[in-house]
Amino acid sequence: MSKGEHDNENDNSAASAAGTSTAGPSGGTPSGNAPSRAETRLRRRGLPRSGVIGGILSAVALVAAGGGLVSAASLAPLSPASQHLEAPLASVPAGSSVGVCPGPARLLEGTPVGTDPQFSPKSATAKTAVSAAVLGSSAGVIPGSRLAPLKGAALVEIAKGAPAASATAAPATAAPVARTPVLLAGIVARQEVDDISVLRSDAQDNRQAAAGAVLSYVADDGDLQGSAAAGCQQPGNDLWLVGANTALGRSAVLSLTNASSTPATVSLDLFGSQGLIQAPGSRGLLVAPGSTRSIILAGLAPGQERLGVRVRSAGGPVAAVIQQSVLRGLTPGGVDFITPSTAPSDRQVVTGLDVQDPAGVAALTAKPGYADAGPALEIAVPGAADAVVEVKLYGRDGQKALPGGGVVTAKAGAVTEVSLAGVAAGTYTVAASSDISFTAAVRLTRGLRPEGASDVAYSAASARLGSQHIVPVPGGGNRQLVFGAPDGAATVSYAPITADGKIRTAATAKLTGGTTVSVPIPAEVGGSPLVGYVVSAAGDSAYGALLLGRDGRQDISTVAVAPEAAGARQVPVTLGY
Repeated sequence: MSKGEHDNENDNSAASAAGTSTAGPSGGTPSGNAPSRAETRLRRRGLPRSGVIGGILSAVALVAAGGGLVSAASLAPLSPASQHLEAPLASVPAGSSVGVCPGPARLLEGTPVGTDPQFSPKSATAKTAVSAAVLGSSAGVIPGSRLAPLKGAALVEIAKGAPAASATAAPATAAPVARTPVLLAGIVARQEVDDISVLRSDAQDNRQAAAGAVLSYVADDGDLQGSAAAGCQQPGNDLWLVGANTALGRSAVLSLTNASSTPATVSLDLFGSQGLIQAPGSRGLLVAPGSTRSIILAGLAPGQERLGVRVRSAGGPVAAVIQQSVLRGLTPGGVDFITPSTAPSDRQVVTGLDVQDPAGVAALTAKPGYADAGPALEIAVPGAADAVVEVKLYGRDGQKALPGGGVVTAKAGAVTEVSLAGVAAGTYTVAASSDISFTAAVRLTRGLRPEGASDVAYSAASARLGSQHIVPVPGGGNRQLVFGAPDGAATVSYAPITADGKIRTAATAKLTGGTTVSVPIPAEVGGSPLVGYVVSAAGDSAYGALLLGRDGRQDISTVAVAPEAAGARQVPVTLGY
């Protein structure tokens, strides 16, 4: 049998088995069924038409079966394994509390340019000290804490912390022991420092330690005579400082401190009176771990009567502070530290504004070179749109009218000044709001005689009060706690901390909405020198600041109440690959 005959026999056998005929009347395809293009191609490859039809039917059956499976799956209830799951939350242990205190105010030497300035020795009468307090637990255990320079041995070992837990567990049947809370604090009472220092406190019960520190500077002679104070700040990666001045006779030095073990690369955004300032040398500033870098802002933005600085750090967090001083000819005009304000938002509140006699302020600021010798609100708008800001002033007896009406348009990308001249003498809280995010600070001054020394201070916008804020108080002088409630009624309690480490019975200030209350600070409580307060608030939003003066001198400084300690946090965890 030839190969062709063998093939035909196989085809016919296959056709017979399938119950079909291999040829029509003309010997071609079956009658009435012309071959399709697909059949023709497959038959050319040696596949008979019956195989083609069988394959097509099988494919249709599989598709139908698959559709049935999909339909059934869509109708069947979801199994637990296929349900949508929310991203899990992971608990993050509370870290140590770190407060970076600036160094003493120092006068620049030589040409005021560059990022590594030289400073002259401090004056003969200048004194710089740090006051600090660390709150103990209800069991009377003070967290491990110390005040130390950036590098080197501790200046003050406040507490070594709780002893290690015993390896022997207590019997399960032991009855709980009733324990009266022991209210104690570890304190640092006016520790003199000659450089930047850091207050470190260990976490306790998975919560950051309630701790705080304040640096105070005083000098009776030299170009930097006056007083300055600053809260020791928790480092961050995005900070805003408002109120600097680089005009003639004004000196502004920005200090960046990296107290972490990670290098920090810092970039500065500069906001002047007319808009953003593009300054070479303001990007990629490296601050090594355990070091400080100082930048003379006049070298980046000269001749700016109003200047705001945004500090952004990639890598380690940094602390930022501006040493601002004024010299009008040969007459010292004051010195202070500008510390970070709260991040931009549509509402900012500043308390601790102290205003002198308006007639005296008007006469002084009218003289050449004294335009910045009066109180003012500085507003920085970082966005691309102008902000229409409404400013309200609250005193002891309620809201006070502003001479200009209280509504101002603040230019986008710039710093706008709102004069507070003409306001009656007293202590106030400033509340500003807008539909555009902004940040703010207040400048306050002391001294009305042009031939005499005067002083300047800056109060940054701060967050509302919560619970257990630690407010250290420098010793001596005229000291006040200032609380403001711009919206509704609030109750603020303040418990004195004395030098013997005891926390005394708290007093209470009840604030009606739209008022400001000043509380004089005594020299001692219960026979022991007062060194600080534990401040808590309830009710509507309340804000606080420490206002400091010196008897017999035109000195003034202010410190906003620092945020409360952070508790345990939870962060969402994203699963993926």
